[in-house]
Amino acid sequence: MRAMSRGLLRELAAEFLGTFVLIAFGVGVVAQTVLSAGASGGYLTINLCWGLAVTLGVFMAGGVSGAHLNPAVTVALAVHRGLPWGKVLPYALAQTAGAFAGAGLGFATYHEAFAAFDGGLRAVGGATGTAGIFATYPQPFVSTLGGLVDQIVGTALLILGVFAIGDTKNVNAPPWMGPLLVGGLVVAIGMAYGFNAGYAINPARDFGPRLFTAVAGWGGAVFSANGGWWWVPIVGPLLGAIGGGAVYDLCITRLHPTGGAR
Repeated sequence: MRAMSRGLLRELAAEFLGTFVLIAFGVGVVAQTVLSAGASGGYLTINLCWGLAVTLGVFMAGGVSGAHLNPAVTVALAVHRGLPWGKVLPYALAQTAGAFAGAGLGFATYHEAFAAFDGGLRAVGGATGTAGIFATYPQPFVSTLGGLVDQIVGTALLILGVFAIGDTKNVNAPPWMGPLLVGGLVVAIGMAYGFNAGYAINPARDFGPRLFTAVAGWGGAVFSANGGWWWVPIVGPLLGAIGGGAVYDLCITRLHPTGGAR
């Protein structure tokens, strides 16, 4: 039991660190772009940096925990790949804590730039709104239902790709290419489906930094904004992950010559 506990602790530490690195780079690139008014970045650089951040996080944690870095991935693996359900909540908490800490690092590093941009008055929206540096918020025309569909679709595509990359009976790519392919997958999703609501596709990636902003000066508005949008990037990705995994297994896994999910 003690050995198992140490093993789980190592996995949780890896999930924490991998997600921390993911968010530190992700928040950093959005902060640099927003706080410079686009002079030091743009939508393409944001997509590329998020993809590279995922790649680095997966390289960092993959050999210990599998580098889920995302509760939606963890749930998909529990539903479709036999990951013990007892690991789901601890993994999700470690991922969210890592995301919270990564947001804190980005804010501390750019604290003076924030002050120069908004005069110390933290706002969710408007000309000096900066909450979107940390968490996702929908475009004005996106309804709650539309946002939910957006998150389901984006995360389903993520899981389709993740399952394909990890399917040695199908892709058979060298193991070292896995993190690069997952990072490229995130770039593709951002380029194709980032317009509506910023492609969170990860409950920890959105909730951890959102919670950070709530306690770091933006207040409860980060949860009440856009009609209480905050739950959409949590529920949508979880539904999309389960659905995406089911589609992959239906169309690919169960049609392998040996049959059955691995």
